[in-house]
Amino acid sequence: MMNLKLFNTQTRQCEELRKKEDFFGIYCCGPTVYGPAHIGNFRTYVVQDTVLRILNLLNFNVKYVRNLTDVDDKTIRGASEQHQSLRDYTQYWINIFNRDCQRLNLLPPSLEPRATETIQEQQALIQLLLEKGHAYVRNGSVYFRINSFKDYGKLSRLELNSLQTQEQNSAGLSNDADEYDREQVADFALWKAYKAEDGEVFWESPWGKGRPGWHIECSAMSHLYLGKTVDLHAGGIDLCFPHHENEIAQSEAAYGSPFVHHWLHIAHLKVEGQKMSKSLGNLLTLDMLQEKNYAPEAVRYALLAGHYRQSLNFTFDLLQASRSALQKIQTYTLKVLERAQASLDSFKAFMNSVTLPETCLFLPDFFESLLDDLNVPKALGCLFSFMHKDVNVDQAQMPQFLREWAACLYSLGIVLKNEDVSELIEIPLPVRRMAEQRWIAKQARNFKEADDIRHILEQSGWKILDSKESYKIIPMSS
Repeated sequence: MMNLKLFNTQTRQCEELRKKEDFFGIYCCGPTVYGPAHIGNFRTYVVQDTVLRILNLLNFNVKYVRNLTDVDDKTIRGASEQHQSLRDYTQYWINIFNRDCQRLNLLPPSLEPRATETIQEQQALIQLLLEKGHAYVRNGSVYFRINSFKDYGKLSRLELNSLQTQEQNSAGLSNDADEYDREQVADFALWKAYKAEDGEVFWESPWGKGRPGWHIECSAMSHLYLGKTVDLHAGGIDLCFPHHENEIAQSEAAYGSPFVHHWLHIAHLKVEGQKMSKSLGNLLTLDMLQEKNYAPEAVRYALLAGHYRQSLNFTFDLLQASRSALQKIQTYTLKVLERAQASLDSFKAFMNSVTLPETCLFLPDFFESLLDDLNVPKALGCLFSFMHKDVNVDQAQMPQFLREWAACLYSLGIVLKNEDVSELIEIPLPVRRMAEQRWIAKQARNFKEADDIRHILEQSGWKILDSKESYKIIPMSS
């Protein structure tokens, strides 16, 4: 029986994920809902979705929890600036996030709890840590005592003195006056005392009114919905320290049992070779890419193009190649269904209910690569090599092949179109206007302006084909 092997950050080894009699619990750190998620965020969610899809193919009974951080400095500040309640402000961005998840064909989580919905559980966990001597109160805030947990640093494998330095240099740490009340610099806040800038955002507690710290939220929610030990905990590599390290400390200190069996971390994303940042203006969102005529399914495919443990360089050339690859998969699938005398609609329904066969006759290399630490680049190479051979499947074996092909496309989250994909392209109005401006400049023999506009359009993913009397706008991948 095939099983999925993934690299475990804590053990630094690839380990198999095993079925459980009740359920296999997955906890993923969701977004902080104060703005649109960018493609760096979505690389993590797309990889997590691929893991979920593979476990579904393997008949795992998965309980998948992805939280929403709807209270922190950024959400409070955003709500105040918009003159909205915290609930209304965060709900808007939650709706945007869920819309983008649907556009990327991400499977919905079993549960998507808000941090503000589990305040009581967070306070109970903090109280337990106080009773066990792992936490202390200072001026209405509660801090976790790092020295009380001897295994602190076991995930990131950093020594305590290094952790103290990193915490001291963390963004925004010195802005909170109450941080200076800690016993040592590496201690972290479980509960933050109320400040005037918090406005109407606070909850009553045994230590005075205030709000929870970021780390305690995830420990409380994972414990509430998945129990003391989580089977698989996933997130971006940037969360390994301090967030996940702090989750381990407070959870294991409170409950005395292992917090997580398997840690999955996804590497950073670069854009055109540069680190993503607001200052560079390259925090790309789905809406921004859609304006450039890159469909969400092409974005998803591009985000899977590199191995999840390696940094991915997200480029417009990669997006164009992804769009072309999806067109080839669509064309090949339609040809296969024609041979099988099967409808596209019935095949799409089959994709969403298929399980992986015990033995793969046609695409064993694809699934072996996918199950071996999620090696999607190698799996895609196997997929296109098979398509290139265009194996003429015997009709007696067609059901087996369709099952493997459906499982393959399902695992990648491929969206099949009912129409010819080449006819689905809608040219945005700004692109049409620029193309018309270029044509006018060319007719006036202003070739420099025409070339400049052509270059801008090409950078946006559009190509101009001129004829004697007119022009045509097509995507760069065509």
